[in-house]
Amino acid sequence: MTYGSKIAWDDTVLPFQLDASDIRGRVARLDGTLDGILKQHDYPPQVEALVAEMALLTALIGQTIKLRWKLSLQVQSDGPVRMIATDYFAPEEEGRAARIRAYAGFDRERLTGGTAFDQLGRGYFAILIDQGQGTAPYQGITPLAGGSLAACAETYFAQSEQLPTRFALGHARSDAPGAGTHWRAGGIMLQHMPAASPLAAAIPGSGDVLRAADLVQVQAGENWNRVNILLDTVEEAELIGPDVPPTDLLIRLFHEEGPRVFDAQAVRFGCTCSEERVRRSLSIYSARDIQTMTTENGRVTADCQFCGAHYDLDPKTLGFEAGQRDER
Repeated sequence: MTYGSKIAWDDTVLPFQLDASDIRGRVARLDGTLDGILKQHDYPPQVEALVAEMALLTALIGQTIKLRWKLSLQVQSDGPVRMIATDYFAPEEEGRAARIRAYAGFDRERLTGGTAFDQLGRGYFAILIDQGQGTAPYQGITPLAGGSLAACAETYFAQSEQLPTRFALGHARSDAPGAGTHWRAGGIMLQHMPAASPLAAAIPGSGDVLRAADLVQVQAGENWNRVNILLDTVEEAELIGPDVPPTDLLIRLFHEEGPRVFDAQAVRFGCTCSEERVRRSLSIYSARDIQTMTTENGRVTADCQFCGAHYDLDPKTLGFEAGQRDER
């Protein structure tokens, strides 16, 4: 596909509300952010597609967390793609950009010719929220099912949050004149605001995993169904391409629903790894343990899976016994 060069609303998440329908949502556009994530690795096309979808979901979901919080999405699978991990770091202060990073672990020789989601076997999709020191992280898990990661996320919100949720996502390689080949992605997330308490007791067979459709039937009603029909008319070029700004897209899709937008959140590719963090992670090991990690060249090396940073360290300065020597 060919789309234009970077524009003002790329790498942003725009929150909105449909006043006539009691529905909230976000529109996300990722350009340089997604390209920064994917260019760190030589992923096959199916893996690239999964990481792109996961990063887009992370941007759409992460926009709601508070300053300095961290949201993580994880997939664990027994299929060719064993795992996918993404992190969304909320801004340190108002007006700053959020940061996203992501990577996947996979067995290249096991990849098949099926769809991207076919590369995932049995496993789970998880959402984790870390509110900082002194708090217990929140975690919610749902099975890998439904044919897409977006469907897994919809099931998570139905099961864990009792919120009818819908995603429309698109991602593709862009061949922009003068800009070379890079990735672009765009998506819309919708959520029906709850009108009552959690619904598990009101749904027959609620011991089973809830789907988004289960909640739609009970709670969301006519407004939710109507807005979903409107969302079904969106085209990939509208989600990804530069010709339709997010605000114009919302008017095109939902003009009768009273769309109202809020301040956009900028997002960037960013990693939190550092030599200090690597040293801290190795500080739990004894000198004997560190020796087993030492290369033939007499160094301890570590690579960040997210950003590709390489760390080359002197083993004599690592481990808890080295720390004890420093204290003395």
